[in-house]
Amino acid sequence: MTYDFDAVIDRHGTGSLKYDCAERRGKSADLLPMWVADMDFRIPQEAVDALVARCEHGIFGYTEPDDAYFAAACSWIERHQGWRPDPETCTLTPGVVFALAAAVRAYSEPGDAVLIQPPVYYPFKEVIEDNGRVVARAPLTYANGSYGFDATEFERVVSEERPALFLLCNPHNPVGRVWAEDELRAMGDICLAHGVTVVSDEIHADFARPGFAHASFASLGEPYVSHAVICTSPGKTFNLAGLQDSNIFVPDAGLSERFRHAVAAAGYSQLGTMGIVAGQACYEHGEDWFAQMKAYVEDNIRLTGAYLREHAPALHLVEPQSTYLLWVDCRALGLSEDELHRLVEDEAKLWVDFGDIFGPEGEGFIRLNVACPRSVVERALVQLAGAVARL
Repeated sequence: MTYDFDAVIDRHGTGSLKYDCAERRGKSADLLPMWVADMDFRIPQEAVDALVARCEHGIFGYTEPDDAYFAAACSWIERHQGWRPDPETCTLTPGVVFALAAAVRAYSEPGDAVLIQPPVYYPFKEVIEDNGRVVARAPLTYANGSYGFDATEFERVVSEERPALFLLCNPHNPVGRVWAEDELRAMGDICLAHGVTVVSDEIHADFARPGFAHASFASLGEPYVSHAVICTSPGKTFNLAGLQDSNIFVPDAGLSERFRHAVAAAGYSQLGTMGIVAGQACYEHGEDWFAQMKAYVEDNIRLTGAYLREHAPALHLVEPQSTYLLWVDCRALGLSEDELHRLVEDEAKLWVDFGDIFGPEGEGFIRLNVACPRSVVERALVQLAGAVARL
């Protein structure tokens, strides 16, 4: 089947966070939404068919995934992410952020430090502070338009602040880094030496761009994997965020027991029926859709870079290695954070994620979601470049 990713599908009136909640979130209703990380693409037809068939059954009682679900999930991860998880080590949660919060409660005590690498996905900081823990920060390096990992600074922070766990973003959101195996091993060695549990958020693992290969933290093997929690989900890969299905692998029996206890203590048990149905169908039948979608998004990324270089050269696209979220350095405009907000929202009429929500290291940046029809990307670029030209 050939999928039409150019189709503009009206999502208004569906309760869409992206399209229906602007005014509720203090934004103007006329902004073009390019912010939250979901796609404007229909999911694979096989998954739609599986959901329709389940709807026609008409009963939606408590539902547990069976062996076929776990086989499909583990097979996908092995084929696309380079390691074979054991289904016996899997705990299902309604989302990766839920899992991060559960891990914070499972492996630390109130007042403990938890390590992050800003600028980083803002719920990392929220699940730490909302659970009464303290944020320890080992910022990424940024030089010559690209991001890196400073092992010396990372070890200094770990030694001095003694975090109980490290929330690793792999691949990194928002800067789009695919961590190389040697970088992951360096992080792992430091964490092992200081007794730090690693919780690896790998929800964007399937989006590594041509020339880059995702390395799961689990692929490092022993002893690293015995001190780690690996967070995976079909939610980003297949645009199933609203169905809330995540597969969290905790290979060590002791860590797994603590994690499952934290999940149970939150009052959570079964996944929603439709998340199981759609997740399994996508894992089993979504290869063609996924390949076509990635190629389409790749063209959107290339288009964005070329357009900005020609029409708004003061805006530097940090060349992503993964994800469909583009991190754009706007600091050459010389604007304050408030002025940048006004430029993008009031002049360009775009709803984006501004970099300051990812930490002070993100000030002067914006994050754009280009997993949408090309006409929408083109419209956003014209509006953004036009606003810059009028400065």
